[in-house]
Amino acid sequence: MTPLLITLLIVAGIALLIVIGYLNNVVENSKLERARLKIELADRVRRCGEITETFPGQFMTPGLKRLLARLELNLNQRQLALDKHNASLKARITELEGQVALGDKIAVNNPPCPIQTEAKAKDVRFLLEALHTQIVKGTQENVLQTAEGKQWVKEIRHILVLLHIEFFNNLGQQALQQEQPGQARLAFERGVQYLRKQPEPKVYEEQLRYLEKLLARANAQVLDKMEPADNEQNELTEGLKTDEDETWKKRVIYD
Repeated sequence: MTPLLITLLIVAGIALLIVIGYLNNVVENSKLERARLKIELADRVRRCGEITETFPGQFMTPGLKRLLARLELNLNQRQLALDKHNASLKARITELEGQVALGDKIAVNNPPCPIQTEAKAKDVRFLLEALHTQIVKGTQENVLQTAEGKQWVKEIRHILVLLHIEFFNNLGQQALQQEQPGQARLAFERGVQYLRKQPEPKVYEEQLRYLEKLLARANAQVLDKMEPADNEQNELTEGLKTDEDETWKKRVIYD
């Protein structure tokens, strides 16, 4: 065996090792990417399900329900491509296909959930943020057309405004029931200011007039509380009477 042949065999062996190492690396990266994709898809399916099940009924519409079914259907189909023999995925896909086919007749069973605390308002806002993320990703993945995605993003902003209106209204009404007109006035005032700052205030003219009336009512109650009744004997009126008595006595002495 000549030195040249030996050199060629060594070079070929090294090249073969490099190719094997490269192929192993490709296979390993493919496995990692597959595992990452499975985790991502499962998390997105979970988020879609959470929004679908827990979104307050007063904000859920047939269109929104169907949108969530479409997004989840696409995610489940992608999951099935990675796990072709998963019977539960196949059953869920069939169920979602049936829901999507119903169009606006899709069932909306979400119960109304009054937004009476800041914590609850934040929970719903987080759901809206999660929905926004799913819509953006769905648009990027061509599940939704660009125009449709933009329309749904606009709808999310509208629901966020409705969320604030309900929150400020409920907060103020609770304060009025508890005879705390000052707190009620603050809540209604925040609601009025929020609506006036909207980029399209005309859309919410009716709600704005309603909150302004409640604000005027709360403000009137605050003023009523500040005015003492005619027969009310408090420290201030007693103090004024004492001052008047002292002034009369001084006049008698010095006159």
